[in-house]
Amino acid sequence: MPETPVTDAGFLADWRRWRAAREAALRDPHGFLAVTGLHWLTPEPTRYPDAPGSWWADEEHGVLVELTDGEELRLAGRRRTGRLVVGRLEAGPWRAAFGAALLEVAVRGGQFLLRPRHPDHPARTGYAGTPTHRPDPAWVRPGRFLPFAEPRAVTVPAVLPGLEHVYQAPGQVEFELGGARHRLTAFNGAGAGLTVLFTDTTSGASGHRPGRVLALPAPADDGRLTVDLNRATNPPCAYTEFATCPLPPPENRLPVAVAAGERPPG
Repeated sequence: MPETPVTDAGFLADWRRWRAAREAALRDPHGFLAVTGLHWLTPEPTRYPDAPGSWWADEEHGVLVELTDGEELRLAGRRRTGRLVVGRLEAGPWRAAFGAALLEVAVRGGQFLLRPRHPDHPARTGYAGTPTHRPDPAWVRPGRFLPFAEPRAVTVPAVLPGLEHVYQAPGQVEFELGGARHRLTAFNGAGAGLTVLFTDTTSGASGHRPGRVLALPAPADDGRLTVDLNRATNPPCAYTEFATCPLPPPENRLPVAVAAGERPPG
């Protein structure tokens, strides 16, 4: 798609506000740039260099941690010592603070993992920003949400070999691009919004190997929504080796070059 001048001041101002919020999220003290390790928990209590305590998982309790003398964690501002039963995480990830750092315990592919996040990690302190393509209203496309009769559980591979993710897909998003109509499977997003994982013909050449992520607003009652490819972002695994990013489903591979949104981080 040829570049066109950005003439809409409102469009550009909105994009700049979105871009500032995105960069602030990337620089968050406990964001993905702060992750120092990805530790898969086993039945054997194990200590890790970037977290206090010994960590393990068993069938009866789920995840447990044993803190020794002088070690502590803070949960909801309360000091905790000794043995803690983290549990099976039915309600989602578990997080605790120690010093300036944050510990995250989560489930991926039926396995428990520990992921410490340290604000002073060089990947975060040395982060210089993410380059982007020039914002262009031509990449803002009218779209339509096509709901499935019932949400579907969709299994996709992860960036880590052997790992899979299962997400609920409420339907597909349809829009025109490059003279053709495309339908991409959408997963549930923030609030009533949608999330689309996609690749395009720049994915190999430009370094977007895992694809990119596009957050979409909740569709209108008649299914209409706006597909703004200027807001396509890199997944966390573009910034850290300690991410477990899902890969786009096969039907979400666009046969065109999407020179919009974020470029690979430097």
